[in-house]
Amino acid sequence: MTYRVKEIFYTLQGEGRHAGRPAVFCRFSNCNLWTGREKDRHRAVCAFCDTDFVGTDGQNGGRFATPEALADAVLEQWAPRTDAQRFVVCTGGEPLLQLDAPAVEALHDRGFMVSVETNGTRVPPPGIDWLCVSPKTGSRMVVERGDELKLVYPQQHGDPARFEHLDFDSFRLQPMDGPDIAANTRATVEYCLEHPLWNFSLQTHKYLGIP
Repeated sequence: MTYRVKEIFYTLQGEGRHAGRPAVFCRFSNCNLWTGREKDRHRAVCAFCDTDFVGTDGQNGGRFATPEALADAVLEQWAPRTDAQRFVVCTGGEPLLQLDAPAVEALHDRGFMVSVETNGTRVPPPGIDWLCVSPKTGSRMVVERGDELKLVYPQQHGDPARFEHLDFDSFRLQPMDGPDIAANTRATVEYCLEHPLWNFSLQTHKYLGIP
């Protein structure tokens, strides 16, 4: 397999349980819920996506012919001198269209804890250390267990109660960004206060102005 990656960069994880943790982000190209092109947004399953995952022309992006080449590219962006606490976030697009067991193994061999952010429509390979699923209404979820379920709120037909039977250690509700962010944030806060299974999730990197 040739891995197609939009960008690889070192930053702080901005969301969820690991918010604030230094991490290398590996953003894979392509998604199964939207082409990533504005002309197709009106027919996208996930029409609110605000991430550029098209192509391989981003920071340190490219095509990697082997799992080892991909893992080496990730390791190259790990800035600290220490070998400890290496953490990679595999995201997209939809990373599970490409991330496979050999790539996970190669990242482990280089000392990384492997985190994945997925829409839950693809079965994950074995060996993932932290699995965060962000469901998109209108898609068919096949992943029913993991470490963290992060629901963007509100979504049409996206009542959080629909997901409470799933086997996740943490349930997080995150206000949808965009022109209605203030109203969405208030609604998310109110829902979490009324339904304490759900923890409020904030995209701290956007407030900090970091990638």
